[in-house]
Amino acid sequence: MKFISPTVSKLARLRYKNIKEWMDHPLETQRNVMQELIAHGQYTSFGMQYDFNNIFNLADFRKHVPVQEYTELKPYVDRLMNGENNVLWNTPVTWFAKSSGTTSDKSKFIPITEESLADCHYKAAKDVITLFLYENPNSQLLSGKGLVIGGSHQISQLNEEIFYGDLSAVLLQNSPFYAQWMKTPQLSIALMDEWESKIEAIAQTTINEEVTSISGVPTWTLVLLKRILEITGKKNIKEVWPNFELYMHGGVSFTPYREQFKKILGENVCYRDMYNASEGFFAAQDQADAEGMLLMLDHGIYYEFMPVEEYGKDQPATLSLAEVELNKKYAIVISTNGGLWRYIPGDTVEFTTLYPFRIKVVGRLKHFINAFGEELIVENADTAIFNTSKELDISVTEYTAAPVYFSENENGAHEWLFEFEKEPEDMQLFAETLDRELKKTNSDYEAKRHRDIALRLPVIHALPRGSFQRWLKEKGKLGGQHKVPRLSNDRQYLEEVLATINHE
Repeated sequence: MKFISPTVSKLARLRYKNIKEWMDHPLETQRNVMQELIAHGQYTSFGMQYDFNNIFNLADFRKHVPVQEYTELKPYVDRLMNGENNVLWNTPVTWFAKSSGTTSDKSKFIPITEESLADCHYKAAKDVITLFLYENPNSQLLSGKGLVIGGSHQISQLNEEIFYGDLSAVLLQNSPFYAQWMKTPQLSIALMDEWESKIEAIAQTTINEEVTSISGVPTWTLVLLKRILEITGKKNIKEVWPNFELYMHGGVSFTPYREQFKKILGENVCYRDMYNASEGFFAAQDQADAEGMLLMLDHGIYYEFMPVEEYGKDQPATLSLAEVELNKKYAIVISTNGGLWRYIPGDTVEFTTLYPFRIKVVGRLKHFINAFGEELIVENADTAIFNTSKELDISVTEYTAAPVYFSENENGAHEWLFEFEKEPEDMQLFAETLDRELKKTNSDYEAKRHRDIALRLPVIHALPRGSFQRWLKEKGKLGGQHKVPRLSNDRQYLEEVLATINHE
């Protein structure tokens, strides 16, 4: 490993000139991507249905191809899963990433092509490392191994040629053989299906490795790191792996977890936010001090941005990169080399810089509370919880919230379920402080809270540790990229979690 690391490090750093090219010419790069996608799609069933032969520019693209969600995509996916070719893309589709979201009991199956693997997911992952090494020229990141905390689903087989699994399992199963030299744990453990046994196996087998980086969803990474510290008796991860230097996270906002990770990982550790999903690898933090993540523009994805107020319209308006503005909320709309066409993944983003284009994820189109006109989004909640935790010297590990509707005797409210690493001594003070911080981050919430006209003080419940994990386990969604939905405009998730606790 030490023998090959200088060569690999040098090659990784040489990639930066390619990144700089598309950073410096973003609009031209995206125009080329769209033309390449149309060329691949014109002879498919979808391309012939929507007359790709007569698409020459973005205006034509918008005119011919409708914006769609998974419901509209599903009939084409079903055909692919039945073995039909040239439906959405002109090369064979033999892999599907099974959605791991908690937003629905029904799974989504996202087509994964050779092009989306090589030119999107793997290429973007390499670029993340390149960007880090460019900013940290003295880094020894590649002298050790990267600990990858992937999903908990085994690869499943529909027939002799078609397979599916969660994204991390698909990526691990198809990664080049040499990539395994640089990763831990071994593939048989990484693909274990039972999450609790998997955490134990990863902990036991990696403590004697030379780990220099970790990538994984914060929730499950914390569980693993705490177990490693239990086994080793060390105070922090730097005592276990002295050369550890980078944690790459994604899937949920890192804000509520930041202080816990600083304590557990130790000093002189870098953090990088990543935005990758089954549909593609969209963005990654390229600078430690820059807010937002660099949008990956030359990775087989053409981006449009839909103002959130357009969502739900029959013909929603979308903007190109040239038309977006800072600090406006957009739903991303993607066309990809996996055969997704003007598809809405569901995330909402804001641009933090233009030229280069950096974004931050601020929520989901359907993850918010707006029962009383307060338009509370996940970013508001994360910021308020972070500031409250800092002021009261507490630590939140998980939360979810939903509305309490008007009754004859009381106005509405937001009901919150929290798990704490360090619980507040005074829960009333916690509710009041959280309420104050929510008012600071959201003027609509503040207006609805004025004199309790529409909203009264938040209703707070402190849950026993492990409550959310038990709920996820009951739903068959424990581990990997599965996560607790932070905000919901109805009470389904909150009531399910409460029922799990009451049953216990």
